[in-house]
Amino acid sequence: MPKSAGRSGQLRLIGGRFRGRRLPIPHQTGLRPTTDRTRETLFNWLAPIIEGSRCLDCFAGSGALGLEAASRGAARVVMIEHAAAVARQLRANAALLGADAGEVIHADALGWLSAQPPQPFDVVFLDPPFGLDLLAPSCALLHRRGWVHPGSRVYLELPGAAEPPTLPADWQLIRDKRAGQVRFALVAVERAGDAAGTQPVP
Repeated sequence: MPKSAGRSGQLRLIGGRFRGRRLPIPHQTGLRPTTDRTRETLFNWLAPIIEGSRCLDCFAGSGALGLEAASRGAARVVMIEHAAAVARQLRANAALLGADAGEVIHADALGWLSAQPPQPFDVVFLDPPFGLDLLAPSCALLHRRGWVHPGSRVYLELPGAAEPPTLPADWQLIRDKRAGQVRFALVAVERAGDAAGTQPVP
């Protein structure tokens, strides 16, 4: 949820080996950590696959999703953050936890996805700043460039009144829930690496 101006805050990890740890998060306009309630539901959805998984957090922000994944046993977590101060705090928090699986990259997510040699991830978190229309282009890049594989899961977080973006062909919406002013969903990738077409979410 949006943070009030001029304040910093804390992130609490809610599961796994770092459960209960509180980490500082800086004030940054638009920084909106995924709530405890939403994370609990999401990681219940991901429970069968999160252990040993490779995770990509494209708009990492506070690290609520990426660090939670590391806490719950992900083998590798790559967190991309565009704001320099937020990326520095993410690195400091990962080091404080001793989260060896966590790697923080200071970059624009869409630029990074476009330029880097793709390596498929098992789980991708997409929780961009609201209002910037970044979900659809992010999904298209993940699909077209081979960042996901059949069986990957892609998490989407968006404003509560918004509709999910148009998804690449053979991506299926399997979970969809609202909590307060946020809508969040989980997508299963059935086929990847072929941008033959897109389809709207039913």
